[in-house]
Amino acid sequence: MDGGAQYNPRTVEEVFRDFKGRRAGMVKALTTDVEEFYQQCDPEKENLCLYGFPNEQWEVNLPAEEVPPELPEPALGINFARDGMQAKDWLSLVAVHSDAWLLAVAFYFGARFGFDKADRKRLFNMINDLPTIFEIVTGTSKKLSKEKSSVSNHSSSKSKSNSKGGKNSKGAHAKDEDEGLDEEDEEEHGDTLCGACGENYASDEFWICCDVCERWFHGKCVKITPARAEHIKQYKCPSCSNKRARP
Repeated sequence: MDGGAQYNPRTVEEVFRDFKGRRAGMVKALTTDVEEFYQQCDPEKENLCLYGFPNEQWEVNLPAEEVPPELPEPALGINFARDGMQAKDWLSLVAVHSDAWLLAVAFYFGARFGFDKADRKRLFNMINDLPTIFEIVTGTSKKLSKEKSSVSNHSSSKSKSNSKGGKNSKGAHAKDEDEGLDEEDEEEHGDTLCGACGENYASDEFWICCDVCERWFHGKCVKITPARAEHIKQYKCPSCSNKRARP
């Protein structure tokens, strides 16, 4: 259940990279790939688990058969609750369990390879600097709240002065050519996080804002190019598009 790779991270940095890779895969399942993930979690199937792999891929599969398993196992039977809850509540529940599993795997490696108190603290601090999957899926992190406030206060200037997609009739805008404005924008929106991968805003990357949930995304994460964005009057992210399509 580990993507076919026999990889055992042994240092704090290696465990953190493993954590980030698995996390990125699970975030992808619950955001940009949410329709595919939803379909794979058929309640008629047996107990299913959501796995994240170090190569940033995800998989819905049966739990490991060996007892005890090689690694801690994710929450069992996530598919059974799918049709008994609102989609957003179910995704939030899966996100919470995914966060718990990621921590379990990271600190399993820490225990296995003898991390001392200082190593464990450093690993936790590195992990804690990232938003949780739950915070990304629900948009409830403090940083995302700050981002929304920033969006509402500066939407007019951002639509003209940065590389993000704006909430306006022309959709997304290309990167500003004025370096001074870029530096100001980087400082002003440095806490803005991508709703798909959870990484911070950078002025040299193209971003686009969802007109429904007002979360920001790397263009590359939602497969939107600047040229395509110019023709989008109202952009809806994959999660919001999926909610509208499902009864």
